[in-house]
Amino acid sequence: MNLDNLSQDECQRYARQIGPGVLTPEGQRRLKQSSVLVTRAGGMGGPAALALVMAGVGRVVIAHGGKLISPDLNRQVLGCEQALEKPRAPQFADYLRSMNRHVEVEAIDHEPDDEQSRQLAATVDVIVSCPPTFQERLRLNRAAVDAVIPLVDAAQWGMSGTLIVVAPGRTACLRCVYPEDPPFEELFPVLGAISSAIGSLAALETIKILSGVGKPLYGHLWMIDGYQGRSSSITLERNPKCPCCGNVGVRHPRETLRG
Repeated sequence: MNLDNLSQDECQRYARQIGPGVLTPEGQRRLKQSSVLVTRAGGMGGPAALALVMAGVGRVVIAHGGKLISPDLNRQVLGCEQALEKPRAPQFADYLRSMNRHVEVEAIDHEPDDEQSRQLAATVDVIVSCPPTFQERLRLNRAAVDAVIPLVDAAQWGMSGTLIVVAPGRTACLRCVYPEDPPFEELFPVLGAISSAIGSLAALETIKILSGVGKPLYGHLWMIDGYQGRSSSITLERNPKCPCCGNVGVRHPRETLRG
């Protein structure tokens, strides 16, 4: 197995994910050369960031503000009881670093505002969007569109969740899907198992995009109903007059828009 820029330890670590039906050696090299922003890194973003780190993405940036509280522990897998009432981002980053010393993990101890989101988008290849509020999700959508990089948007409620993968200029963006901000329920119910499932699937989509292996979910809404044990997918229609992505077609998307 020739993985060129990977160390012998890395070759051994990733051996089970390289081969037929998974990653190619070139795909593994692409992961190492890639950067991803995950925000937030809680119920869905935590499992997503963990899967990306374990897979060997070279640089993972996580953003999450506030302190860990007891109700977080039904779903936030990067936290622990010993860290209650302590800032989330540093402890989450430490846990991720403990899982793979070959990955650079950066932590931001707050949710990025408009300007910082744009700045961060310019330094990564994919944004994994896992915030609870539409304001934050649409902010990350705008940052991804402006940078012309893919956005993997994850959402959850109860025992259900959704995924949308945006390729700016080619598929519907989040604002195309939600022309008006939907109502937001701050303390919505959620089971940790669906959080981990949706977060892991968000990481899978990100890995496919970065590695060039598999068929990403571009332009679709994947709905997973864990309560009924069903899932479905619908094709999303891009709005050519969308105030967010309507003029992106005249620009050249980055090389990471594969698949």
